[in-house]
Amino acid sequence: MTAAADGVLPTPTWAGDLLELTKPRIASFVLLAALTAGWLNPEAVGLAPLWIALGVGAVAAGSSAINHFVERRTDQLMERTRRRPLATGRLSPAVGLGLGGGLGVAGTAGLYYAAGPWSALLAAGTFVLYAAIYTPLKRHTSLNTIVGAVPGAMPPLLAYGAVSERAAGVFDGGVWGWTLFLALFAWQFPHFLAIAYLYREDYQRGGHAMLPSLPGALPMAGRQALLNALAAIPATLLPMPLGQAGAFYTAAALVLGAVYANAAGRFAVSQDEPRARHLLRVSLVHLPLLFAAALIDRLLLAP
Repeated sequence: MTAAADGVLPTPTWAGDLLELTKPRIASFVLLAALTAGWLNPEAVGLAPLWIALGVGAVAAGSSAINHFVERRTDQLMERTRRRPLATGRLSPAVGLGLGGGLGVAGTAGLYYAAGPWSALLAAGTFVLYAAIYTPLKRHTSLNTIVGAVPGAMPPLLAYGAVSERAAGVFDGGVWGWTLFLALFAWQFPHFLAIAYLYREDYQRGGHAMLPSLPGALPMAGRQALLNALAAIPATLLPMPLGQAGAFYTAAALVLGAVYANAAGRFAVSQDEPRARHLLRVSLVHLPLLFAAALIDRLLLAP
């Protein structure tokens, strides 16, 4: 039986703490989204989508480290974040700031050399929007979720456009880049509203203005989750009428969208912990399956 199974937390390591600053779960989703979009671009050659995805991932990881740096004091007030490396003092704020800035610069520079100036500029703008605007905005207004959803949805658009810029010198998001951007933008609201509901008391202690933690706002949070889950469905279906996807992807997108909307609808009817957890679990499965369906469909359509 492991120490964690006995209820004893494992001793943190320096390398593990550095990795935690990058928010590896979020980074893995970013890499998956960027790789999917890059390989969906017909101009993709060899391992170019992988190098571009790594650049996008570095920018996302860097902005996450800056998020740790900015929120290190409020993290001390919240149960779910009080053990983070900067909140506990295991790592100094300078380490978080240096890691975040270094990864942001490295990712942006990598995209400049792998793709071109427009990809690098857009990556830098995404970094600033997340780290310098969205992160501090969380303490002032529940609209922070809308602002944060923009950089959160940028990885596929950025990766697709970077492949195009690398091949033709012009940044072009294409049908798939914009489809995945819009789908990911809408997907984030049910996902984060479910998290914000489950940890609403924690967010109140930390002074974050998340919608479910505001007085009397729970029904609104449920409605927002449902409306955005429904909005994601037509967004995911754009490639079909534009000739970029076949029946397999379209059918999968419809089924996945209906399942996600159903989970969000149950949460909208009654906001409780089981329904919020169900919505969160569905959200975590939804995106990888949608990306897989898009890639499989591309293989089926290949000559």
